[in-house]
Amino acid sequence: MTANEIITSLFVFALAGFLGLEIIRKVPKLLHTPLMALTNALSAISLVGSLVILGENQTTYSTILGFVAVVASTINVVGGFLITDKMLRMFRRAPRPAAPAGEEAKP
Repeated sequence: MTANEIITSLFVFALAGFLGLEIIRKVPKLLHTPLMALTNALSAISLVGSLVILGENQTTYSTILGFVAVVASTINVVGGFLITDKMLRMFRRAPRPAAPAGEEAKP
């Protein structure tokens, strides 16, 4: 891989990051949970891709970048699932209080 290819790849990566940030910023709060589910799926795909890169072990540079990608993707997937779970717990119904002793629970 030449220096120009590396610079071009880093430029595309940075541009995609800024574009993704701007798109995510414009999402209404109501769509946050479905978007997190989609983001988790995309992060899982990038995790698989980074594992493939790490597993090829072609050069030291690609191995280091593959390891960094695996760590970043794993953090993203785990964090996304934790946040989604926390948001879904907010919508669960509270358990009904137990009926006082001596009274039957009404259906």
